[in-house]
Amino acid sequence: MPDPKHNDAAAGDKRVETEMQNDKARLEEVLCSARKVAEQAEVFSASARATTVQFEANELKQVQSRESSSTALRIFREGKIGFAITSGGGDWEALVDMAVETSQFGSPANFQFPSSRDYSKVRIFDPKVEKIAMERIIEIGKELVAKVRGHTPDVLCDVQITKGTSSVSLINSQGGGGGYDKSFFSLSLEGILVRDTDILWVQDSESSCRSDLVGIPELTDRVVWQLEMARKKATVVTKLLPVIFTPHGVASALLGPLVLAFNGKAVFEGASPLKDKLEEQVFDKKLSLWDDATVAYGVGSYPFDDEGVSGQHLPLVANGVVTSFLYDLQTAALTGKKSTGNGRRAGGGFPSPAISSLVLKKGEVPFQAMVKDMKEGLIVEAVIGAEQGNILGGDFGGNVLLGYKVEDGEIVGRVKDTMIAGNVYQVLKELPGIGEETRWVGGTLQTPPLYCSGVSVTAKGN
Repeated sequence: MPDPKHNDAAAGDKRVETEMQNDKARLEEVLCSARKVAEQAEVFSASARATTVQFEANELKQVQSRESSSTALRIFREGKIGFAITSGGGDWEALVDMAVETSQFGSPANFQFPSSRDYSKVRIFDPKVEKIAMERIIEIGKELVAKVRGHTPDVLCDVQITKGTSSVSLINSQGGGGGYDKSFFSLSLEGILVRDTDILWVQDSESSCRSDLVGIPELTDRVVWQLEMARKKATVVTKLLPVIFTPHGVASALLGPLVLAFNGKAVFEGASPLKDKLEEQVFDKKLSLWDDATVAYGVGSYPFDDEGVSGQHLPLVANGVVTSFLYDLQTAALTGKKSTGNGRRAGGGFPSPAISSLVLKKGEVPFQAMVKDMKEGLIVEAVIGAEQGNILGGDFGGNVLLGYKVEDGEIVGRVKDTMIAGNVYQVLKELPGIGEETRWVGGTLQTPPLYCSGVSVTAKGN
């Protein structure tokens, strides 16, 4: 007797194969039309299917499915770049006409589309993701809520769980191109605790291309730890204090200025403080940082970027020394460099330099040893408003949304009405310690805790 599951799988594989064939034919049709009116042309297509389950205030709220697709055309016509994009299917001749029209006002075409089809081998697709039953996803959401409320019964939990797949295809007139599929599965857990006029917010998340997120128990453990540390309240005074940035704290306070500084476009325009610092010692010798598009099952990974350049492991800082910047094709050409495979498209739009996955090398100091070393200090878990200062100059600051006071090597409680401010190049120049524990934040940053010696702390009323 035939196995129904086998028949379903075969039908699914045939559907995917048919879709890939149709997508390839569509891209070739657009490319053929574009080559008639342009010296070079590139067609980029992206599509995604996702299902999201949402819990609000401890209860299941909705299950939502969505699909999206876009096709972008970039051409070189009379030495200038033309660009057009359409959502879903469309009139391909109209797409070509729009690209021709915009080329009149486009930037000079000072680079060539890549001809390579030899790309990095990276594991980013897990077929089991699509097969995760909706009942199981809802069960996971209930388990997350139950565990957190088991610690703090009156907390209100919001949970969002998303599973899905995406597909990318690219072809250009130089013979370059390719395609790949990616799966994704993510969990986000937030808790809000309101007591009189006091509002406590805790949050954490896990993301991967795999179906078996090994971090589910750790996710609730981290949120419960936040709640436990926040049981008591503490106060700080306005002065310079040592600060431990947890991985979430690094992401919310320090990541923005660093990403901008290593962007090749900011370097070319002279806006990056690192523009003249290549091969110079800028950070603590213990600090190493790299961008890596080849991390297995990383949500930021890819075999090639959105311009057809192979993804790679790219050192940005080696033992405190600045070693490279992030380039797309156009920015690399303007600076006399080669693309680093970091040309990314937001919503399928025009490419620009962007990170894939940032990895900050772990150190040798346990988190608890950092805490023990503090006579008086602050642990920062989350900051809001960090992007409001001179972020291009490396400044960071904002309100501490979640942070804890340390006294004589012990965490004594949560701080309120507290702000921090500093400059990443000053606080990262000499670090008392880099944590030996490391984790992913948001799926695209892997970092340990960072122990910084002097950060400006301002308390309300001081």
